[in-house]
Amino acid sequence: MVAVPPTPAIDDPATPDPLGLPTSPDDPRIDVRRSRRRKRTVSARIEGDTVVVLMPAGLPRSQERRLISDMLGKLARSGRRRGTRASDAELMQRAKGLSREWLDGRAVPTSVRWVPAMTTRWASCTQASGEIRISEALRDVPPYVLDYVVLHELAHLVVPGGHPPEFWRVVRRFPRTERAMGYLEAYSRVLRPGAPGAPGAPGGESGEGPEGPGEGVGDLIDDGTA
Repeated sequence: MVAVPPTPAIDDPATPDPLGLPTSPDDPRIDVRRSRRRKRTVSARIEGDTVVVLMPAGLPRSQERRLISDMLGKLARSGRRRGTRASDAELMQRAKGLSREWLDGRAVPTSVRWVPAMTTRWASCTQASGEIRISEALRDVPPYVLDYVVLHELAHLVVPGGHPPEFWRVVRRFPRTERAMGYLEAYSRVLRPGAPGAPGAPGGESGEGPEGPGEGVGDLIDDGTA
């Protein structure tokens, strides 16, 4: 709940939200409910596929639009924070669902869990034990990117032995593979521009580490040389 500020409207351009929430004040999924009993507060909540915004009656349309944009931003940030607290159990369920949908259920991990951000690795899989680890550094990426990384690690349980062409054929069953690769490549530069310690950067770890094969951005992207 926020106080209604007297500042003029500033329309922010709509950009896609990874949580699927409206990003524009003109989105038809927004239900604005005006009340003369409200004087200075605005609040918003999600009801099914609709965002309900409660605000005082009689405000200029330009101010309403700005307040709606503010509320959409707060809901999006709140949703992302909840997402970052996803448990290991939820990550395991996500992996099972991805295996069923894209790998015909052939990948059966024994555990899928978050691990503290690794210096040069974003994910790892130990094929012998079926354990998959995902770096905390990926908690804030869009859901489709996390799905891709998890599916990539699951594919190691289906096609062992690195990244041969057969491995990439399995991975590319996921329809947003190319988009996720592009995101990860850009994300690696944003996190640590030019730093040799960025995941997958030159000079980083590769191959079998103490927790199994570690993979940075270079391992998660198919450059066509496999």
